[in-house]
Amino acid sequence: MQDTFDLWEIPRAKEKYMLAGWHQWADAGSISSGLPQYLIEKLSARRIGELDSEDYYLFQIPGTHHFLRPQIKLEAGYRQAMSTRDNEFFYSGDEEKGLVIFLGEEPHLRAERYADAFFDVVQALGVKRVVAVGGVYGAVPYDKDREVSCVYSLKEMQEELTRYAVSFSDYEGGTTIGAYLADQAEKRGIEFVVFYGFVPAYDFSQFSEMVHGFSIENDFKAWYDLLKRVNHMFNLTLDLTELEGESERLFTSIESEIDRLEGETPDLRIRDYIESLAEDFTGKRFIPLGDMWTRGLRDLFDGNGGQ
Repeated sequence: MQDTFDLWEIPRAKEKYMLAGWHQWADAGSISSGLPQYLIEKLSARRIGELDSEDYYLFQIPGTHHFLRPQIKLEAGYRQAMSTRDNEFFYSGDEEKGLVIFLGEEPHLRAERYADAFFDVVQALGVKRVVAVGGVYGAVPYDKDREVSCVYSLKEMQEELTRYAVSFSDYEGGTTIGAYLADQAEKRGIEFVVFYGFVPAYDFSQFSEMVHGFSIENDFKAWYDLLKRVNHMFNLTLDLTELEGESERLFTSIESEIDRLEGETPDLRIRDYIESLAEDFTGKRFIPLGDMWTRGLRDLFDGNGGQ
């Protein structure tokens, strides 16, 4: 159904992969929406196509209209801006390898038609594998590697995915757009992986009605940990130094917030609570083989340097 999408460029790279995200329900830490946008800007990726978004969105359901309606900005009664429902494909690469980046809006209805259009583009572009990203909140340590949960489309992919320090989800309940598309991808034999990063969120209302807690709007540490996996899986050369620095600044910011809360409510022992989360935490750390060799050599030479 060619009328469901528009592609004005099909890149000719020998190998093409895709990273996909949505403005969606499972977007803790802005992993699903912010991470693709970050890559689009960092790589100066060019826009190469879009899905026809006309059929997938509601304007109003009683009681939820503020969440569904487009957002408008007025000034002296005149429209300055109006939000749109965009489902766009971007591209960065060369003749050998390319990365397609998709950023969309989770559909409200006609999900099967949406999935068909999405995978029509995947196949038209000749994409070898799609990795979708999402985020969920949890009471996890803020200064540790993020736990990553995984959903995938084809059974034979599991053995490979065990090498990416992930847990395989046993979740039951309402589906996310990523898990739904993994199901649809299997019908076409498409390799589709969803990585969900667990984003720190702390609810202190259990200790006092005066303190509600906090969560992370842009979890740069989760972005960094997920992109390490994508970088290795697709054999890309993404420079993650900037995100590594943003992760350190995030830790410092959270430390400052904990210090503030400790000073204002010392009886709640908030720091003790957060430290107890680290004691019970048994996360899986992803260290690519190349990084392991680099660290091993560094340790070897550092150890011999004093001899």
